[in-house]
Formats: sequence, C-alpha cells, structure tokens
Amino acid sequence: MTANLNYRTGYIAIIGRPNVGKSTLLNNLVGQKVSITSKKAQTTRHRINGILTDEQSQFIFVDTPGFQTRHTNRLNSLMNRTVTQSMRDVDVVIFVIEALHFDERDRLVLKLLPVDRPVILVINKIDQLADKSRLLPFLEKMAKEFAFAAMIPVSAQEGMQLPELLSTIRPYLPENPPLFDPDEATDRSERFIAAELIREKLFRLTGEEIPYSASITIDKFTTEGDLRKIHACIIVDKAGHKAIIIGKDGEKLKAIATQARKDMEKVFGGKVYLEVWVKVKTGWADDAQMLKSLGYG
Repeated sequence: MTANLNYRTGYIAIIGRPNVGKSTLLNNLVGQKVSITSKKAQTTRHRINGILTDEQSQFIFVDTPGFQTRHTNRLNSLMNRTVTQSMRDVDVVIFVIEALHFDERDRLVLKLLPVDRPVILVINKIDQLADKSRLLPFLEKMAKEFAFAAMIPVSAQEGMQLPELLSTIRPYLPENPPLFDPDEATDRSERFIAAELIREKLFRLTGEEIPYSASITIDKFTTEGDLRKIHACIIVDKAGHKAIIIGKDGEKLKAIATQARKDMEKVFGGKVYLEVWVKVKTGWADDAQMLKSLGYG
C-alpha cells in the first residue's frame, strides 16, 4: 500500500451545529462505532479521530463537538475552542447541515468556516425527504451562502451517497503515506471509548437535564486475557441527579451499565466486567482542574 506514489493521507474535520448527524456520519464512513450518538445535543464533547484506509488513501476524520450557543459554562467554551482549532489543523472541512434546514445556528457555524482550504457541504438526512426534488432549489440557495468546494446530499444513517462523498474528498488530500496502521479505526484508547459508551447510555436513558451535568471517569481498567475489568464513575452536579441516575432499586444505573457493557464487548471483541458508581461534584463543568483531569482543554 505504501508503495503507491500517489497515495493520499489527510485530516478531515466534520463540523456543524448539534444534532445534524456528525457522529453517525463518522461511524458509517469508518465502518464501526468510534463516536457515540444520541438525539440530544452535546453528545460529542471531545475531538475524536476515525480512520478509514483503502488502497488509494487514508482518511483521518475528526468528529468535533457541535458548536454550542445554548450552554455557556467553561466546558462548552472548551468544546467550542475544539471546533475552531480542529478547522485550523485539517486539510478538508466537512460542514454538515440537515436537508432543507439552514437557520441561525447553522449560520453561526458557517461564519467560522475557513477560506484557505476546501469546505464540502454535506446535506444530511435526505432519507427523510418525501420529495427529493426540493433538494435542487435548496442546493442553489446554499451555493450563495459560501464558496463550497462541493455539495453532497447524503443519508449518514442509511449510508446513501457516502462513497460519492469519499470520492469527492480524496483529491483534496495531500500526497502522503498512511499515518496509521490499516486496521486502526480510531486513535482513541479503549479506556476513552469505555467512558464514552457509558456516557452514551446515560444520554439515552435519562431525561433532558441529566447528561449536561454529568461526565464519566474510568478509575480502573485492567485486562486479563480477553477479559477487561472496568471500574467507572459517573460524576454529577447535584445530589438529585445522582438519585435519578441510580433509579428505583438501582434499576436505572443497572440498565446504563448493562447496555454500556454489551456495546463494549462488541467494540473490544471480548468479555467485559463493568462496575459503575455515581458521585456528586457540584460545579464540575466550571472547575478548570476537574475539566483537565477529564481530558478537556
């Protein structure tokens, strides 16, 4: 593979407002789950690299947090900084919006787009359009908003048009040998992925308020053959949140841990023993030292 003199390798940032499907797009481009998903905003908090390697190219996708306008704590400031820094560090930018939707939240992200590198507009969720003919006037409208290198309608969920998206990206990548092993799908550690999978289940199984006031720490991660033993802690802002997460007779916490463990076993390819606790740390999302220990900034 490396003998190919025209081999291309580069970084591609995936940006957009919350809930447009950035993490789903990354996972389906790479072909496996490397970034957690949910219907709630702020699911992705870190910069996460997903890697796709073929005979011609190595695509290193950077899934960024959704650019935040609603929440204003230190955590969200750091997340927004991650978005802007990611665009400076890549070869190509993918700007994701929903089909037929372009509002002020999208426009705020549009204003951040670089003019010194190619930006590809990805119009996601076209599988939800009953009348596809409405796409053409929408594309014409978007062409007036920014000098996009290309505009590709896709369905990240259904995998529609993803090969076309890759073919569009490839010529913009610099000629370089691959940076990662062909079998690697992400540069994130199993420890990091374990924490993210717990956080995903927290998003999916609790109410609107809880996930934004919670984070995950992995206190212990050991491997014995194919068995991984993981001890994790959910950090919450209020005692009331702890009670909600634990649930009646511990049922909610048990469901979170069980679903997370099953996903870990799929991703890691082996058995997982998982224990999860809940701890209250008021104001953690504004605590610089705490945020640093959690890997933010």
